[in-house]
Amino acid sequence: MNPLLASHYREILVGVGENPEREGLLDTPQRAAKAMQYLCNGYSMSLEDITNGALFESQSDEMVIVSDIELYSLCEHHMLPFIGKAHVAYIPTGRVLGLSKVARVVDMFARRLQIQENLTRQIAEAIQQITDASGVAVVIEARHMCMMMRGVEKQNSIMTSSVMLGAFRDSSTTRQEFLQLIGRRS
Repeated sequence: MNPLLASHYREILVGVGENPEREGLLDTPQRAAKAMQYLCNGYSMSLEDITNGALFESQSDEMVIVSDIELYSLCEHHMLPFIGKAHVAYIPTGRVLGLSKVARVVDMFARRLQIQENLTRQIAEAIQQITDASGVAVVIEARHMCMMMRGVEKQNSIMTSSVMLGAFRDSSTTRQEFLQLIGRRS
Protein backbone atom coordinates (compact mmCIF):
# COMPACT_ATOMS: atom_id res chain seq x y z
CA MET A 1 0.00 0.00 0.00
CA ASN A 2 1.29 3.43 -0.97
CA PRO A 3 1.31 5.71 2.12
CA LEU A 4 1.29 8.87 -0.03
CA LEU A 5 -1.83 7.67 -1.82
CA ALA A 6 -3.47 6.85 1.55
CA SER A 7 -2.71 10.35 2.83
CA HIS A 8 -4.39 11.82 -0.24
CA TYR A 9 -7.48 9.71 0.40
CA ARG A 10 -7.51 11.00 3.97
CA GLU A 11 -7.51 14.56 2.59
CA ILE A 12 -10.36 13.66 0.25
CA LEU A 13 -12.40 12.52 3.25
CA VAL A 14 -11.73 15.85 4.96
CA GLY A 15 -12.51 17.70 1.71
CA VAL A 16 -15.97 16.15 1.40
CA GLY A 17 -16.78 17.05 4.99
CA GLU A 18 -16.09 13.73 6.72
CA ASN A 19 -14.08 13.04 9.84
CA PRO A 20 -11.32 10.55 9.01
CA GLU A 21 -10.98 9.82 12.73
CA ARG A 22 -14.53 8.46 12.88
CA GLU A 23 -14.52 4.74 13.71
CA GLY A 24 -15.89 3.59 10.35
CA LEU A 25 -13.33 5.66 8.44
CA LEU A 26 -10.15 4.98 10.43
CA ASP A 27 -8.77 2.47 7.90
CA THR A 28 -10.57 3.84 4.84
CA PRO A 29 -7.60 5.80 3.42
CA GLN A 30 -5.43 2.66 3.44
CA ARG A 31 -8.21 0.48 2.03
CA ALA A 32 -8.99 3.02 -0.70
CA ALA A 33 -5.31 3.32 -1.62
CA LYS A 34 -4.97 -0.46 -1.82
CA ALA A 35 -8.14 -0.71 -3.94
CA MET A 36 -6.94 2.01 -6.34
CA GLN A 37 -3.59 0.30 -6.74
CA TYR A 38 -5.38 -2.93 -7.62
CA LEU A 39 -7.82 -1.22 -10.00
CA CYS A 40 -4.87 0.40 -11.80
CA ASN A 41 -2.47 -2.56 -11.76
CA GLY A 42 -2.50 -2.69 -15.56
CA TYR A 43 0.27 -0.09 -15.55
CA SER A 44 2.64 -2.65 -14.03
CA MET A 45 1.83 -5.36 -16.62
CA SER A 46 3.34 -5.99 -20.02
CA LEU A 47 2.05 -7.96 -23.00
CA GLU A 48 5.08 -10.23 -22.88
CA ASP A 49 4.51 -11.10 -19.22
CA ILE A 50 0.79 -11.78 -19.46
CA THR A 51 0.94 -13.79 -22.69
CA ASN A 52 3.98 -15.70 -21.43
CA GLY A 53 4.75 -17.28 -24.80
CA ALA A 54 1.29 -18.88 -25.08
CA LEU A 55 1.26 -18.86 -28.89
CA PHE A 56 0.65 -22.24 -30.46
CA GLU A 57 1.18 -23.49 -34.00
CA SER A 58 -2.12 -24.00 -35.80
CA GLN A 59 -3.26 -24.54 -39.37
CA SER A 60 -6.55 -22.79 -38.56
CA ASP A 61 -7.28 -19.71 -40.62
CA GLU A 62 -10.88 -19.40 -39.44
CA MET A 63 -12.18 -16.73 -37.11
CA VAL A 64 -11.48 -17.21 -33.39
CA ILE A 65 -13.86 -15.36 -31.04
CA VAL A 66 -13.76 -14.92 -27.30
CA SER A 67 -16.96 -13.18 -26.30
CA ASP A 68 -18.54 -11.78 -23.15
CA ILE A 69 -15.23 -11.10 -21.39
CA GLU A 70 -16.17 -9.11 -18.28
CA LEU A 71 -14.27 -5.89 -17.83
CA TYR A 72 -14.01 -3.30 -15.11
CA SER A 73 -12.23 -0.02 -15.71
CA LEU A 74 -12.09 3.55 -14.44
CA CYS A 75 -12.86 6.49 -16.67
CA GLU A 76 -9.98 8.92 -16.78
CA HIS A 77 -12.30 11.93 -16.59
CA HIS A 78 -14.05 11.24 -13.26
CA MET A 79 -12.21 8.14 -11.99
CA LEU A 80 -15.57 6.38 -11.74
CA PRO A 81 -16.05 2.78 -12.91
CA PHE A 82 -17.31 1.60 -16.23
CA ILE A 83 -18.36 -2.01 -16.37
CA GLY A 84 -19.12 -4.18 -19.33
CA LYS A 85 -17.95 -6.89 -21.65
CA ALA A 86 -15.57 -7.25 -24.54
CA HIS A 87 -15.89 -9.44 -27.62
CA VAL A 88 -12.54 -10.15 -29.28
CA ALA A 89 -11.95 -11.95 -32.57
CA TYR A 90 -8.95 -12.62 -34.74
CA ILE A 91 -8.13 -14.60 -37.86
CA PRO A 92 -4.97 -16.63 -37.22
CA THR A 93 -2.08 -16.93 -39.65
CA GLY A 94 -0.27 -20.00 -38.37
CA ARG A 95 -0.46 -19.35 -34.63
CA VAL A 96 -3.25 -19.09 -32.06
CA LEU A 97 -3.14 -17.41 -28.69
CA GLY A 98 -3.98 -19.32 -25.50
CA LEU A 99 -7.62 -18.71 -24.65
CA SER A 100 -7.09 -17.17 -21.21
CA LYS A 101 -4.50 -14.78 -22.63
CA VAL A 102 -7.18 -12.94 -24.61
CA ALA A 103 -9.00 -12.17 -21.35
CA ARG A 104 -5.70 -11.17 -19.71
CA VAL A 105 -5.03 -8.67 -22.51
CA VAL A 106 -8.48 -7.15 -21.91
CA ASP A 107 -7.78 -6.94 -18.16
CA MET A 108 -4.33 -5.41 -18.59
CA PHE A 109 -5.67 -2.44 -20.53
CA ALA A 110 -8.93 -2.17 -18.54
CA ARG A 111 -6.92 -1.84 -15.31
CA ARG A 112 -5.72 1.63 -16.32
CA LEU A 113 -7.43 5.01 -16.31
CA GLN A 114 -9.18 4.95 -19.67
CA ILE A 115 -11.81 6.06 -22.05
CA GLN A 116 -13.68 3.20 -23.67
CA GLU A 117 -12.74 4.19 -27.21
CA ASN A 118 -9.02 3.97 -26.42
CA LEU A 119 -9.45 0.74 -24.48
CA THR A 120 -11.07 -0.87 -27.53
CA ARG A 121 -8.21 0.20 -29.80
CA GLN A 122 -5.48 -0.85 -27.35
CA ILE A 123 -6.93 -4.37 -27.07
CA ALA A 124 -7.25 -4.73 -30.86
CA GLU A 125 -3.72 -3.50 -31.53
CA ALA A 126 -2.25 -5.72 -28.82
CA ILE A 127 -3.97 -8.85 -30.19
CA GLN A 128 -2.74 -7.89 -33.66
CA GLN A 129 0.81 -7.39 -32.36
CA ILE A 130 0.88 -10.70 -30.48
CA THR A 131 -0.74 -12.94 -33.09
CA ASP A 132 0.15 -11.26 -36.39
CA ALA A 133 -3.43 -12.14 -37.36
CA SER A 134 -4.85 -11.24 -40.75
CA GLY A 135 -7.61 -9.38 -38.93
CA VAL A 136 -8.71 -8.39 -35.44
CA ALA A 137 -12.09 -7.16 -34.22
CA VAL A 138 -13.02 -5.85 -30.78
CA VAL A 139 -16.43 -4.69 -29.59
CA ILE A 140 -16.93 -3.37 -26.07
CA GLU A 141 -20.30 -2.70 -24.46
CA ALA A 142 -20.22 -0.90 -21.11
CA ARG A 143 -22.23 1.05 -18.58
CA HIS A 144 -20.49 4.16 -17.26
CA MET A 145 -21.02 5.21 -13.66
CA CYS A 146 -19.99 8.78 -14.55
CA MET A 147 -23.16 8.91 -16.65
CA MET A 148 -25.33 6.91 -14.27
CA MET A 149 -24.42 8.37 -10.86
CA ARG A 150 -23.84 12.00 -11.79
CA GLY A 151 -24.39 14.37 -14.69
CA VAL A 152 -27.32 13.23 -16.82
CA GLU A 153 -28.05 10.23 -14.54
CA LYS A 154 -29.15 7.89 -17.32
CA GLN A 155 -29.44 4.39 -15.85
CA ASN A 156 -30.04 2.31 -18.96
CA SER A 157 -27.47 3.72 -21.36
CA ILE A 158 -24.91 1.35 -22.82
CA MET A 159 -21.96 2.59 -24.80
CA THR A 160 -20.73 0.37 -27.64
CA SER A 161 -17.35 0.90 -29.26
CA SER A 162 -15.62 -1.14 -31.94
CA VAL A 163 -12.30 -1.40 -33.69
CA MET A 164 -11.85 -3.48 -36.83
CA LEU A 165 -8.37 -4.17 -38.20
CA GLY A 166 -7.20 -5.98 -41.34
CA ALA A 167 -9.73 -8.44 -42.78
CA PHE A 168 -12.48 -7.20 -40.46
CA ARG A 169 -12.05 -3.66 -41.75
CA ASP A 170 -11.50 -4.61 -45.39
CA SER A 171 -14.27 -7.21 -45.79
CA SER A 172 -17.85 -6.38 -44.93
CA THR A 173 -18.65 -10.12 -45.10
CA THR A 174 -16.02 -10.95 -42.45
CA ARG A 175 -17.15 -8.06 -40.28
CA GLN A 176 -20.81 -9.10 -40.64
CA GLU A 177 -20.00 -12.72 -39.72
CA PHE A 178 -18.29 -11.51 -36.52
CA LEU A 179 -21.15 -9.22 -35.59
CA GLN A 180 -23.71 -11.96 -36.21
CA LEU A 181 -21.74 -14.45 -34.13
CA ILE A 182 -21.64 -12.09 -31.15
CA GLY A 183 -25.33 -11.27 -31.68
CA ARG A 184 -24.98 -7.71 -33.00
CA ARG A 185 -26.10 -6.13 -36.24
CA SER A 186 -24.18 -3.38 -37.99
